[in-house]
Amino acid sequence: MDNILGKRIKSLRDAKDIKQKQVADSLGISPYQLSRYESGKSKPDPELIVDIATFFDVSADYLLGRNAEENKFDYYKNKIVTEFPDIDLMFHDMESLTAEDLKEVYEFIKFKKSQNE
Repeated sequence: MDNILGKRIKSLRDAKDIKQKQVADSLGISPYQLSRYESGKSKPDPELIVDIATFFDVSADYLLGRNAEENKFDYYKNKIVTEFPDIDLMFHDMESLTAEDLKEVYEFIKFKKSQNE
């Protein structure tokens, strides 16, 4: 896999029409460093890969080339399970939902939880 990570970062950035500086600023790195990641001249540490995935709303597995497509359903399912472990959701009952539906469920849970804090 020749620089799949860098290619996917650049592709996601281009798809959202976001400049390197905007991404770099959000991640707390320099545009030069982001450019090195995109070109394959450098590799980000695992924590930064997670931050990049979060920024682009994709899974780290997608960035690393382990999934051919962005698997947003699993991404949001994992976010819900990780961020809200006390919520007992039956995901097998939710398999008919689209990734966008599950994203809305995730956002709603975040909203409701913030109202109770």
